Amino acid sequence: MSIPSITEAGTNYTGTYESATNQVILTASVPLLLGNGKVSVHYEPNPTWNTSLILSAKRTNNGSTICALCTITGGTTYQTVTQTDIELFRIQAVLALASYTGINIQLQLSGVSVTIPATTYNSKVVFTISAI
Repeated sequence: MSIPSITEAGTNYTGTYESATNQVILTASVPLLLGNGKVSVHYEPNPTWNTSLILSAKRTNNGSTICALCTITGGTTYQTVTQTDIELFRIQAVLALASYTGINIQLQLSGVSVTIPATTYNSKVVFTISAI
């Protein structure tokens, strides 16, 4: 996601920016023995991040699966991403391997302000799948 440079005092900046709806495209599988899984997300400063900047994520589609009885739920509204894992969405499987491809994730950055020191800020967004 590209944020325009703040170049001039008095210029009106929105402070909130959204990426493309498919900024991140996930593939996720939940093994048959697990049955259900959750996809969590957190960020890691890479190398520098300002905590006044608020990163959020949401799921914008269900992706696709060949599993007829599998479902994907949650995560369709923005959730604040922190340095500690938060649950973004769940995948439920019934008597099958739940495998999804093409799950689109949109990112949002808010808190952009002229009061934040001028430099380049980067973070790495990490997704984890685990048992519920």
